[in-house]
Amino acid sequence: MVETMVVVERGDELGEHYRRRITEVYVRSFAEDFVAFSRDTDRLADAFEHMLLLERFYVALVDGEPAGLASLTEGDQTLFAPRWREIRRHLGLVRGLLAYVVIRRWFMRPSEGARAGLAEIGFVATEPAYQGRGVATALLRRLLALPEYREYVLEDIKDTNEPALGLYAKLGFTVYKRRTVRFARRAGFTELVSMKLVQDSASQPAAG
Repeated sequence: MVETMVVVERGDELGEHYRRRITEVYVRSFAEDFVAFSRDTDRLADAFEHMLLLERFYVALVDGEPAGLASLTEGDQTLFAPRWREIRRHLGLVRGLLAYVVIRRWFMRPSEGARAGLAEIGFVATEPAYQGRGVATALLRRLLALPEYREYVLEDIKDTNEPALGLYAKLGFTVYKRRTVRFARRAGFTELVSMKLVQDSASQPAAG
């Protein structure tokens, strides 16, 4: 089996000409979370393309094509800068307003315990065509090799997402919090799991 060559770059270093493709990976990967806004991923990409802060996303490339992504923030940093008129233009008044409110309320608030020096990893995703080829592992190893961080957290992972939980545990993350959510069972899971990793400089993986 030939090993897939995965290159990981920060979104802003790739440049604006990658913005659309990065957004498409994002909306396709989390489409089930956006069905209340639209089931059309092209329309979602139209609505959300403007708002991604590319410097907060790391992108895995296979043969130059975005194959996965993960976000990284610390303290009160946010991932998005949504513009109401742009979202409304693509999703309409009612669904546009819903999307705008949800993004600001749920995706732009700092997590409990957020602080400078603590890196929060989120939105870890791999395009279906590239799953099982080490994309998520390459992304996470790149983030864990950043010299400015020693402490990392992954917040609110669905307990049914066994592949993700297994990967994080393999990389040294341990569970530090579990919480139940209203209507979780209706959404197909039981609780949300949060994990953390504190590494010393000797244990940091080499960037590759």
